[in-house]
Amino acid sequence: MIRRLFFVLAVVLPLAVGFAASVWIHALWALVVVGPFLLVGFHDVLQRQHSLLRIYPVLGHGRYFFEIARPEIQQYFVENNINGTPFSREFRSVIYQRAKGALDTVPFGTQRDVERIGYEWMTHSLAPRSVPHEPPRVKIGGTACSQPYLASYLNISAMSFGSLGKNSILALNHGARMGGFAHNTGEGGLSPYHLEPGGDLVWQIGTGYFGCRTCDGGFDPEVFKDMAGRDAVKMIEIKLSQGAKPGHGGILPASKLSREIATIRGVPMGHDVISPPAHSTFSNPSGLLAFVARLRELSGGKPVGFKLCIGYRAEFLGICKAMLATGIRPDFITVDGAEGGTGAAPVELTNSVGMPMRNGLLFVNSALRGIGLRQEICIIAAGKITTGFHMIRALALGANICNSARGMMFALGCIQARRCNTNHCPVGITTQDPARNQGVVVGDKARRVARYHGATIRSFLELVASTGHDDPAEIAPRDVLRRIDATTIKRFGEIYEYIPQGSLLDRQGVPPAWATNWNRASADHF
Repeated sequence: MIRRLFFVLAVVLPLAVGFAASVWIHALWALVVVGPFLLVGFHDVLQRQHSLLRIYPVLGHGRYFFEIARPEIQQYFVENNINGTPFSREFRSVIYQRAKGALDTVPFGTQRDVERIGYEWMTHSLAPRSVPHEPPRVKIGGTACSQPYLASYLNISAMSFGSLGKNSILALNHGARMGGFAHNTGEGGLSPYHLEPGGDLVWQIGTGYFGCRTCDGGFDPEVFKDMAGRDAVKMIEIKLSQGAKPGHGGILPASKLSREIATIRGVPMGHDVISPPAHSTFSNPSGLLAFVARLRELSGGKPVGFKLCIGYRAEFLGICKAMLATGIRPDFITVDGAEGGTGAAPVELTNSVGMPMRNGLLFVNSALRGIGLRQEICIIAAGKITTGFHMIRALALGANICNSARGMMFALGCIQARRCNTNHCPVGITTQDPARNQGVVVGDKARRVARYHGATIRSFLELVASTGHDDPAEIAPRDVLRRIDATTIKRFGEIYEYIPQGSLLDRQGVPPAWATNWNRASADHF
């Protein structure tokens, strides 16, 4: 309805004015007045680069007009000490430029206040290395995995079909195929739009078991086996919790539930689709690992891991104890942060529940070191990672590779209107409305996703080379620093605790800060 109103304002209204003008005024003057609007409107509808203009012809240019004042707006926020806005705009601008293949360098040095407390930067060497011609990859898959996956250092984080429209899913997967990186399906199931382009997929299995679900909402092993055996599926991820709403199931509002999505998910029409808060196939850490082993077997030996936002530390340590007791290890663990998430969530859960990503990464990395299994399990960082430096920082905190959701959303053309949960996304990315969804031109957006990924990986590798390291795996806590106060600067290794290898296995050597949670942890209950 709103889109039709804009069309009326942009095209029909000028035509009406032109008709009236042709009656009461000379026709030539009518053409002068109305002609430019018509030309711009037809150009906007037919062009394929800007979703906003395809959906809101003529009037959509207002947004780009206000972008002219962006530097002055940012300076206002800086001068008035309004935190967050300048940097989020800065990162969005970098992503847009990289996605478009435009120049992403800036003049006049850093735009940051390098004297502020909390400012972070990385070291560099006087003997930097050359940037490799081919981006290195990370092997994911332990000894029990017969089909390991060589992953890019940056991949697409979990976003479901349903949360995103079909054209957005197609563009992301086409981009992943073009750039040689992985695309996480989110918990909404394997849709035709994930499979059609042929990009590498990480199939996420949530508490609703969408895509491998029985009639009563349980897990269907036969359907899972059939779907997981597809060549495009490279890894399986069990979602325990997510940063946007830890302790709460996924949410798809009824307004976004189409007949096609309901069929793919196996749910009825007309209701919000809210996943259960917990899995029904297991109820304790040992059961989780048994499920990991079962999915690995059913998938033919593909890497299987789980995703979580850290809550009670003793519960994750219980999973660690279960690894030791059962001998079953996940191939990877995705650590989400409370600051992450692109989907809809209750505001209290978004703002006040869950551990931030850097603390979660540090904890998971240290816990796996403490039980002597760190080298066997890949850690994936997810939570507001959009730049090469964000990736360096995540690796210094303990990650092996990174996932990005909002970076890929911005590459698609997201303008952060925050209408994702209403089905009224102004650029057509997070909507099931066919009229709006057509604003996302798959071919153009896929190239933008691939360009953003490629440029960010190049930036990341340039940063790695500048440290004097030959391989990203050599990035360590000593490589990133933070200003503590006006005169004190510390490396991450001096700020955060990185416990010794195997220290949790020695009853006498358990670090005091870990003793209470380690003693409370159990493989038999969360």
